[in-house]
Amino acid sequence: MAMIWKGVMPAITTCFNEDLSIDHAFVAKHVRWMLDNGCTGMVAPGSLGEGNTLTFAERGALWDTIVKASGDSPVVGAISALSTAEAIEQAKMAADKGCQGLMVLPPYVYKGDWREMKYHVAETFKATKLSCMLYNNPIAYGTDFLPEQIQELANEHENFHSVKESSADTRRVTGIRALVGDRLAILVGVDDGIVEAIGVGAVGWIAGLVNALPKESVDLFNLAMNGEKEKAMKLYNWFLPMLRLDCVPKFVQLIKLVQQEVGMGSARVRPPRLEIVGKELEETLALVRAALANKP
Repeated sequence: MAMIWKGVMPAITTCFNEDLSIDHAFVAKHVRWMLDNGCTGMVAPGSLGEGNTLTFAERGALWDTIVKASGDSPVVGAISALSTAEAIEQAKMAADKGCQGLMVLPPYVYKGDWREMKYHVAETFKATKLSCMLYNNPIAYGTDFLPEQIQELANEHENFHSVKESSADTRRVTGIRALVGDRLAILVGVDDGIVEAIGVGAVGWIAGLVNALPKESVDLFNLAMNGEKEKAMKLYNWFLPMLRLDCVPKFVQLIKLVQQEVGMGSARVRPPRLEIVGKELEETLALVRAALANKP
């Protein structure tokens, strides 16, 4: 099955049991629920999926579960590693487990120069024949892939097909498109900028709050893509207070908390993350409950 980079693709959270082992039964249920609500594929285990807390074996087992639960829908393996050698091994395992695509992150501790980052990404692209997405998130990772550099990679790698653009600057969408046209599909990874990005050419959304609110996320995306501006903005304005939870340091804890509030998941996270407590918890619950009570 050819990988199609479009639509709402959850950056799926990883649900844990009380002992913080992966709750595979819930993960499978969660995948099917989001697909039933119109999502086009799954991305795992990225930042939101707490991939940095998973062992190599756990990552493989998680892909097994998600691929099986996804049926004919594509699964994208998120490749995040401290070393290029490990990134290559992750990419090979993703292919072996049945993923249809890769989302390739830069090495997220060492912030190298362009020559070094290009090498890391290129070697990961070359590790398999899978369709690849480059994840650009300078805010989180301190490495910024500029449009000219993305064009260079596109010219050199036939299996580089998409960019997850998370710079929070919609001008990057137009900047990339000005250089590569439709050669690369641009998907957005910032929840509170999706409508603006669609307006300048983004064709997909690697979404966060979709883990708790898939129908609303898919409806918003489709309204924006179809040019139904008034309906899109009404839904967007309602959704924005929760979408902004995706864009702060504790986004994993916050999104899992929203999942718990809607009855689809738990707030459990793996250390060094800890569940939010006290005033922070009270304020977040008040925000979420007010929004859910006034859903349009």
